Amino acid sequence: MNTITSDPIADPIACPSPSALRVAMARALHQLLDRPLVLEDPFALGMLGPETAAALMLDPDAYNDVPARSLRAGIVARSKFAEDRLLRAVASGCRQYAVVGAGLDTWALRSAQSLPAVDVYELDQPAMQAWKHRRYADNAWMPPARLRWLPADLREASIMDALAHGGANLSARMAVSILGVLVYLDHAVVERAIHALGALPIGSVLALDYRLDEQCLAPVERTMMQFTAQIMAAGGEPWQSSSTPDRMKALLATAGFDVEEDLGPAELNARYLARRRDGLQIAGGGFRYLSACKVR
Repeated sequence: MNTITSDPIADPIACPSPSALRVAMARALHQLLDRPLVLEDPFALGMLGPETAAALMLDPDAYNDVPARSLRAGIVARSKFAEDRLLRAVASGCRQYAVVGAGLDTWALRSAQSLPAVDVYELDQPAMQAWKHRRYADNAWMPPARLRWLPADLREASIMDALAHGGANLSARMAVSILGVLVYLDHAVVERAIHALGALPIGSVLALDYRLDEQCLAPVERTMMQFTAQIMAAGGEPWQSSSTPDRMKALLATAGFDVEEDLGPAELNARYLARRRDGLQIAGGGFRYLSACKVR
């Protein structure tokens, strides 16, 4: 079987971010293979482009070996974790959501009817946003009225500058998700991005994932992470940063954030993937999933 940690199915116009396409494929395969759904996403397949979507629909089990299931479990569980935190923020009055490194995320489409008062800002590189525009056109999807696509490369630009240029109200609370992003940035860029978020007002919330330092892992987990890192590097998107819970907590504290939760795979499995007959679980402890609130 093929795992989606290998090269994604080729599209006539290649997706500029193989990692973004892999994430979208995992979300789409979750709709085809897994019950009950952790994350309902009726737009997931359409986001892939017609050739990739058709290939997955013809033979989804070709992408259902053990590594692919673990990756898929992690992707859908981390999205549910971040979106649950967002919903709590919206319930308390937050009306702005920034998706940093949005890739092929579909929250804006899924929530357009149920939460029409939330402004959504998707930050990503221009080439990735152009590819996503084509997916909208292919599927005749109308962009939600409150969705804004903001071109930004975090290696060169500040999250806050991009939001300001995109018309966000930086004096009002904001929920921010940064999923599948920090691992591809070097330590200096990660620190700069987190420090920039210190300009958000008190009450803003943040959900992110980060790679755990290898010395924090058991030998088997370390080997698994090294193997996956080699695959990512071979695909042109090498992993560049990692952290420990203590270092990440300290970094966020410098920006005025207090960590609410910092969960490993075992906690995420217990929360979102317990007692499943299909055995969908995150294997290994290489990544952690964190939420934080701006308190000062």
